[in-house]
Amino acid sequence: MMSLNRSCFLGNQAIAGSSSPFSHSQKRRSASLKVVALVPKVRTSDRNGSVVMESTLQEVKDESSVVELKSTVHGGVQDVYGEDTATEDQLVTPWSVSVASGYTLIRDPHHNKGLAFTEKERDAHYLRGLLPPVVISQELQVKKMINCIRQYLVPLQKYIAMMDLQGRNEKLFYKLLIDHVEELLPVVYTPTVGEACQKYGSIFTHPHGLFISLKDKGKILEVLRNWPEKNIQVIVVTDGERILGLGDLGCHGMGIPVGKLALYTALGGVRPSACLPVTIDVGTNNQKLLDDEFYIGLRQKRATGQEYAELLQEFMTAVKQNYGEKILVQFEDFANHNAFDLLSKYGTTHLVFNDDIQGTASVVLAGLVAALKLVGGSLADHRFLFLGAGEAGTGIAELIALEVSKQTNIPVEETRKNIWLVDSKGLIVSSRKESLQHFKKPWAHEHEPVKELVDAVNAIKPTVLIGTSGAGRTFTKDVVESMASLNERPIILALSNPTSQSECTAEEAYTWTQGRAIYCSGSPFPPVEYEGKVYTPGQANNAYIFPGFGLGLIMSGTIRVHDDMLLAASEALASQVSQEDYDKGLIYPPFTNIRKISAHIAAKVAAKSYELGLATRLPEPKDLEKYAESCMYSPSYRSFR
Repeated sequence: MMSLNRSCFLGNQAIAGSSSPFSHSQKRRSASLKVVALVPKVRTSDRNGSVVMESTLQEVKDESSVVELKSTVHGGVQDVYGEDTATEDQLVTPWSVSVASGYTLIRDPHHNKGLAFTEKERDAHYLRGLLPPVVISQELQVKKMINCIRQYLVPLQKYIAMMDLQGRNEKLFYKLLIDHVEELLPVVYTPTVGEACQKYGSIFTHPHGLFISLKDKGKILEVLRNWPEKNIQVIVVTDGERILGLGDLGCHGMGIPVGKLALYTALGGVRPSACLPVTIDVGTNNQKLLDDEFYIGLRQKRATGQEYAELLQEFMTAVKQNYGEKILVQFEDFANHNAFDLLSKYGTTHLVFNDDIQGTASVVLAGLVAALKLVGGSLADHRFLFLGAGEAGTGIAELIALEVSKQTNIPVEETRKNIWLVDSKGLIVSSRKESLQHFKKPWAHEHEPVKELVDAVNAIKPTVLIGTSGAGRTFTKDVVESMASLNERPIILALSNPTSQSECTAEEAYTWTQGRAIYCSGSPFPPVEYEGKVYTPGQANNAYIFPGFGLGLIMSGTIRVHDDMLLAASEALASQVSQEDYDKGLIYPPFTNIRKISAHIAAKVAAKSYELGLATRLPEPKDLEKYAESCMYSPSYRSFR
């Protein structure tokens, strides 16, 4: 088989060295070939003065054997590679060239501008006749697309339309998402992404990320090198075992890394070409998926133990080998037992971040710090009760304990005693310690066993109730009314995603507390009218934190994540809540200013990294916030020569 050992530039402009939009692809050389060269020949012929380009491929197999193939691009293309004449059982070579011009250019999502190509660009890049004659602005394209999206009544249809746009015109996708972030965030991420993952096999058209499975064991480095972009800075990876509150979705969990990285770009300004979504497919224990003819993953039960650990070890080693020390790996939606182990194992050797444990904790802590403006006191004055003792619950609890310890100089072992957790077996107490998983043991305090949540509320008397259970409607009327009887302004955070899994709705929280609750959810709820007053529920969305957090790590060249960076991110987010937001009962700022907020968070995270000696990009910029803004990707169209 013959293949090219370098990019082949077709057309006299590209040959002359001008900057056309190139689509780079990795080419491998067959071991049997010594030299492969593409020699372009350009000549003017026929009475119309049209240009005929001849490419001669000379393949030197040895010093005496030369094979010459000719392709003439002029009206028609000769079947020089034998593709049309080959029978179905014969092999053909999938030849391609690297010039993004003409028909190729308008099908390259990185460079395509659709009807926004100028007259000059249409002439320079062979686009005449391939597009209608009108030239329109990107702003008009955004207006047209948002009108199209709004025509769909089903959220999943909107999601599919957005993913289709991302695959056709990358810059327009991000421009649309940035300009209409509050409207489209629930479409490209939670809650709609949950349904998209459940139906991923049915809606799958082409890959947006990299799939690594047990079949690739021993070859993961080679698989990573198959990805066309080489300067990767962020990887979001999942094994699909705990997708939101929906459980094991196996290979269909790819929707999560794709959605997260879309937000890294739109909200945090990380270049799309620097982002790599990865799904590690080790099977699924979801029998419904295994029986589904449209399932796209391995049809086997999940690998566990040594087989699983070895695959993850090979992946993490290959990532560092291929992309270097400063590549950020964000673990996403791993099951509890693997999530904590992976964070603990690789936290000291890699730049890793678990959004379910650390990102959720940081955004919730920010909301609690902001809520103090409404309820008074300090964090140390409050008592916290969690429903859910998994990744999110224990991660939030630990960050609260660390922040209280930092503020009061009390050991974290003591500050934990004001934080209580309830799991599926009831209140976590010391008498259960021997049977508890390791990450729950720090929260086993002295108390008699309590089975029901409402009884735990009455016994512990919390000022803050936080739901991370993944179980919908578990904050019942009795539970919420008990919180209201104990507190003038009860803080109720129903954080489980998607919307169907939320512990209670905004309407329930405001109604059952007579409008006194400070309420936030994980997925968005519409405003609620109660006794003539409109209440706007907040959303404790991780998208407030992880894009800016990641940008801060990248722009400072940080090599390890430290808890103090998470605290810095929380404080930075809390500082962005305005008095106008507080007057509405909100404890998070609106998403309309999210890129400004992300730059502020990135600056604070980078500053902490420099302070801790973990940043490698020197010297430290004088104005980190301005530097963060300057690093952000812009989705505006660029002009081509």
